Amino acid sequence: MAERLQEGPRQGNRSLSSGGGVPGYLPQIPLPGNVPAEPVAIADMANMFRITHRTLHFYEEKGLIKAGRIGLMRVYTHADIARMALINACREIGMPVAVIQELMVELATAASEEDASAIFQQALVARKRELIAALSTIRRQMQQIIALLSPDGAADQASVADLGDGVELSDLERRCLELIAEGYTPTRIARTLDMAGEEITAIEATIIRKFDASNRFQAVAKAVLSGVIAS
Repeated sequence: MAERLQEGPRQGNRSLSSGGGVPGYLPQIPLPGNVPAEPVAIADMANMFRITHRTLHFYEEKGLIKAGRIGLMRVYTHADIARMALINACREIGMPVAVIQELMVELATAASEEDASAIFQQALVARKRELIAALSTIRRQMQQIIALLSPDGAADQASVADLGDGVELSDLERRCLELIAEGYTPTRIARTLDMAGEEITAIEATIIRKFDASNRFQAVAKAVLSGVIAS
C-alpha cells in the first residue's frame, strides 16, 4: 500500500510531501541511486539531480519543495527527494513550472497511488499534445524551407512522413550528408574523408537523388525533417 505523505518514500509508493498534514500521493517515478540517509544536505540533493543550489532555491520559492534546517544548513527528507524526482521528470519533458505547480496541487487531492498515476498520465497526455502541436509547426516551417531551397521555388508536396521513407544510406553517404549539414564544401569533405573530389561529387549526387531533392541543401532539409540525421 502506498505510504502517506508524512511517512515519506521507501521502496514502493512515494508520498507527496514531507512535513505532514498534506494528503495525497505521488506516481511512481524512479529515484536516484544511493539515496543518502535523512536529513539530506542541500549539496547531496543538488548532486543527486545534477542541479544547482540556486535551482533548489527557485523550486522552494515556487512552493514545489520545502527545505528544513539544522542550524544554518538546509536539509531535505526522502519525501522531498521523491517530489524532486517528479519535478525533474516534468522539467526534462519541458513542462513549465506553473504547470508543475498545478500538477502538485492536483496530486494533493489523490486518495491513492492509482489516483496519482491517473493524474500524472493526464498531465503527460496534455504535454504530448503540446509537443505534437509544436512539431506540426516545425514541420510546416521546414517544408517552407525546403520549398525556398528549391531552384524554382515550388512547394514540396511530399508529406513529412514520406520524406525519408525508403531512403537507405551507406555509412559513407550518411557521414557525407552529416558534413554537408555542418556546412562543409565538397572540397573540405574530400579532405576530411581523404577522398578524391570526384568521389565526393558522385556521393552527393547519389544522396540528392535518394532524397528526390533538387540540391544538396534541400537534401539536408529533407533528411533533418524526416529524422534521417539530427538537426
